[in-house]
Amino acid sequence: MPYAIDCRNKADIPSFNQLYWPIERAVIGMPPLEARGHRPLRMTFDDQLKALVFFHLEEHVSGQHLLQVLDEDAFARDHIAPKEGIKKSSFAEAVNSRGLEQLLYIPCSGFKP
Repeated sequence: MPYAIDCRNKADIPSFNQLYWPIERAVIGMPPLEARGHRPLRMTFDDQLKALVFFHLEEHVSGQHLLQVLDEDAFARDHIAPKEGIKKSSFAEAVNSRGLEQLLYIPCSGFKP
C-alpha cells in the first residue's frame, strides 16, 4: 500500500533517514552484491537503495537530474552518492542490471512508515 505524504504539515514529512531506517534493518544477512566482470563495483547495493529512496523522496524528473544533484548537493554528496561519485553509465548499469537477488531478499511485510 502506497504511503502518501501530506505536504500541508511540513513537520510530518519524514526525513531521508526516517525512510531509510527500515531498509537498514531489512538488509541484515542479505547476500552481498558482487561484480560480474573484472571491474570492481562503483556502487554498492546500499548506494543503489539510497539513490532510489532519494530519487523518489525528492521527486527528481530523471536519472540524469538525480546524478546532477548527487554531484552538486552537499547532503546528497555526503549521504547518498558513493564516495568516489557516480557517472551516468555506471549508474544506469547498476540500476538496470544489478540487485535483483538483494531486492527479493527484503521482506515487503517488514516496511511500515
